[in-house]
Amino acid sequence: MITIPLRILLVEDFKVDADLTKRQIAKIVEKPEIEVVDNLEDCKQKLQNFVPDVIISDYNLPTCNGLDVLQLSKKIDESIPFIFLTGTIDDDELAANTILAGASGFILKKHMKHLDEKLRPLLKKVVFNMIEKEELREKIRKNKIAVNQIYQYLDNMNADNEEQRTNIDKIRKNIEQIEYKQED
Repeated sequence: MITIPLRILLVEDFKVDADLTKRQIAKIVEKPEIEVVDNLEDCKQKLQNFVPDVIISDYNLPTCNGLDVLQLSKKIDESIPFIFLTGTIDDDELAANTILAGASGFILKKHMKHLDEKLRPLLKKVVFNMIEKEELREKIRKNKIAVNQIYQYLDNMNADNEEQRTNIDKIRKNIEQIEYKQED
């Protein structure tokens, strides 16, 4: 049993599969902290504010595919291990492409009954890498969250400024129209 708490982002659109996966993870990890999402926008938000230790993702999702999720995760943080848990990757070429794209591994859903056996070595590897960096792990997580919140604040400020500029332009045009009508 892995005794170090693991923060896991589970990208899954079927509730039954998400629940089964959570139960199997609970057999491996003593205190897992699991967040479940099913789309890129929620995934991005969790990557920025939850900052997971590992991502476990289905391949087929309603609005995107697993490679989209993998690319997003690598764009935000290249160091997060990424594991596909899917029924889709059943041909060798697609499986190889996921590994070449940066996935740490993949497990077929047909092995859900034995998911704990398949997932255990992959999660142990994640923990081993985490232990090497234990002192810095929480500081890095907090810093990432703070930086991401700053970026979100700046994005909101830019959006607010743009909205204010648009409103000021509308007011100017209205004033000009009123002045023009008064001259007539």
